[in-house]
Amino acid sequence: MHFCTLCLILWTTVASVSCIFFGADKTINELCFCKLQGKVDDCNCTIDAVDYFNNKKAYPRISSLVLKDYFRFYKVNLKAKCPFWTDDSRCAMRYCNVKPCRQSDLPPVYKGFANGGDVSYTLSKNLASDDCEQDTNAELSFLNTTLSASIMEDFAAWKAYDDAQDYYCQLPDVDDEAEYVDLTLNPERFTGYKGKSAHRIWNSIYMENCFRPKNSYGAYIRSSKLNGMCLEKRVFYRVVSGLHASINLHLCANYLLSERESYGIISDTGRWGKNFKEFERRFSPAMTDGEGPQWLRNLYFVYSLELRALEKAAPYLEQEKYYTGREKEDNETVAAVNDFLRVVKTFPEHFNESAMFQGGDSAKKLKADFKSHFRNISRIMDCVGCDKCKLWGKLQIQGLGTALKILFADHVDFESEAQKGQFSTFRLRRSEIVALFNSIARLSSSIYELDQFGLTMR
Repeated sequence: MHFCTLCLILWTTVASVSCIFFGADKTINELCFCKLQGKVDDCNCTIDAVDYFNNKKAYPRISSLVLKDYFRFYKVNLKAKCPFWTDDSRCAMRYCNVKPCRQSDLPPVYKGFANGGDVSYTLSKNLASDDCEQDTNAELSFLNTTLSASIMEDFAAWKAYDDAQDYYCQLPDVDDEAEYVDLTLNPERFTGYKGKSAHRIWNSIYMENCFRPKNSYGAYIRSSKLNGMCLEKRVFYRVVSGLHASINLHLCANYLLSERESYGIISDTGRWGKNFKEFERRFSPAMTDGEGPQWLRNLYFVYSLELRALEKAAPYLEQEKYYTGREKEDNETVAAVNDFLRVVKTFPEHFNESAMFQGGDSAKKLKADFKSHFRNISRIMDCVGCDKCKLWGKLQIQGLGTALKILFADHVDFESEAQKGQFSTFRLRRSEIVALFNSIARLSSSIYELDQFGLTMR
C-alpha cells in the first residue's frame, strides 16, 4: 500500500495510534505529512483556515482571473546572461533551450509567429550532453512564443496607455531582448530540468542569500534552528522556502507519467498528472530528514504574506483600469479583480508586517540587507538553464518582490491616497501587477494541489 495512503486511512480511524509499520515511537500525526495542522509559523492564521479560504473561495477566482488578457502576457528577457558564473550549462535535459531562427528552419509543428514578424523559435542544438536526459521529449519544455499580429498591435496600444500613466519604476526586463510571452501557452510543469545546474541555482539562493544562524552548514536551515533567528531573517527564509515548495508541488502535480498510469491529463506526448512517488521524495519526512512537512508549512506562510500584500494594496488595485484596449474584456477584468479583492479582505488573520524592522539604525540596515538579498535572488534567475523554468522563476520572484514592496512601503497610506483619487507616492508598473496576481495564483494552486494529493491518496 502507498505510504501516505496508509497514513491517511489510519488517520481517519485511529488518529492516536502509533503507526507500527514505521516504528512504535512515531505517531500518525508525525508520519502523515500530507495532513498539516496547527498554526502557520510566524502568522496568526491556521492551516485549516487557509485551506478552507483558499480551496473554497480564492482558488476558483484567481485561477480564472489570470486567464484574462491583462494577466496572460508577461514581458521578460530570457536571453540575459548569468551575472555570477560563466560555466552555466544552459540546460539540464534534451531540448531544454530555445533560440531564434528563421521560419524555414522550423519543423511544421512549431511554425508560427513570434513578435509579429518572421522570427520564431526552435530547439537549441547547443546542449550540455553531460546533464541532459537522452529519452525525453521536445514537448516537455518547448517554450511556445507564438503571438499573433493583432496581439502585437494590442501591446503597442497598451504601452502607449502605460506611458500616459506616468509609470516611473523601471521594469526588471526592459531592454531590446525583452519579449511578451503568453503564459497560458507555457504552463508551469515538469520539464526535466535537474542535475548540477538546477541544484546550483537553489544552493546559491539558500547558501549565499538567505540569512543563516551560526553553525548551519547545509543548504536548508533546519526548522529547529529558525527560532534562534530574528523575525525578519525567519521571514526571509520562509518566503524562499515556501516559494521553493510551491514550485516543487507544481512539478509533482504536472508530471509526465508513464502510459500505464490511470490518472492525469492526456497530451500529444504522453500522460500528465500527479506523481506520488516524486511528491514523497520531495516532501516526506523519511526522504527529507524530517524537514519536508516544514517546507510545506512555509508554503502556507508565503501565501499568507502575499495575501496580506493584496489586502493592503487593495485601494490601489481597485482603481487600476486593467487596460488592454478591449472595453468589454477590461470591464470584466475590473469586476473580477474587485470581486477577488473583496474575498481577500474577508480572510480573518492576515500576516502582520508591522512587527518587522522596528528600531533604529540596526533595523534600517537589516531592511536594506533584506532588500539587497532579495534583489540578488532575482538576478540568479538569469542563471536558470531551462527557459520555461526561467520564465516562471522570474515571474514568481517578481511577484513576491512586488508583495514585499507593498508590505514595506511604510510611507504610503493606501486608504488615504485612494480617497484623494490619486496615488502620489506609490505606483506599480503593469509587469508588477501581472507578476503579483500570477504569483498568488501559483501559490493558491499549490495549496489546492496539496489538498488534492491528500484526497487522491486516501
